[in-house]
Amino acid sequence: MAIKIDKKIVDYDVGKVSEKQSSENHRNRRASDNNNVVQMHEQLERPEMLVGSTYKIKTPLTEHALYVTINDIILNAGTEHELRRPFEIFINSKNMDHFQWIVALTRIISAVFRKGGDVTFMVEELRSVFDPRGGYFKKGGKFTPSLVAEIGDVLDRHMRMIGLLKDDGPDEQQREFIKDKRTEYESTLKQMEKTAPDEFPGNAELCNKCHTKAVIQLDNCLTCLNCGESKCG
Repeated sequence: MAIKIDKKIVDYDVGKVSEKQSSENHRNRRASDNNNVVQMHEQLERPEMLVGSTYKIKTPLTEHALYVTINDIILNAGTEHELRRPFEIFINSKNMDHFQWIVALTRIISAVFRKGGDVTFMVEELRSVFDPRGGYFKKGGKFTPSLVAEIGDVLDRHMRMIGLLKDDGPDEQQREFIKDKRTEYESTLKQMEKTAPDEFPGNAELCNKCHTKAVIQLDNCLTCLNCGESKCG
């Protein structure tokens, strides 16, 4: 609204913004910033360059190793809303036996990545695939039910690396409990063989929670030395 001034201006002062108006302006700026935040969606165009990580998978089921490459897109780069999200996945190997389903799997996973939303569910979906011929144990005693589950493990590692998944391992109290249980077990052995610090007893059983051969029996109670799972609570 314009105001016509008929008299001569003899003085002036800088007006102050009221607290209410200042708060309203702040909310409007935040709303404007949120409207400019780019979220992951399937119409998002692929940039010329993506940041990628490559993981090597070598299993006793295949002669040649598999190389899993996951490329990430950086959303809202340089702002407080900057996010790194997986955009596409590629799997390469000299072994052509699994070529068809590997190509299909990578295209499906990439499509889910680009769809946006919570994509962390794929980790458990892939890990729950079992090979009818049987799985295998990896270094450290962890059981892997299939090659597909191994790819799920790679996704898990990558999502934790970029902050999409948080570490849900044993807390400090559980780690102390595991340490005490392992010390107690080793003290009961009359002739203890020397093993590496990250290994578990050879007679350990498979844990149904973390799928690692680390379950031992102490005081008639089955306890996992890897994740702390105990049948005695």
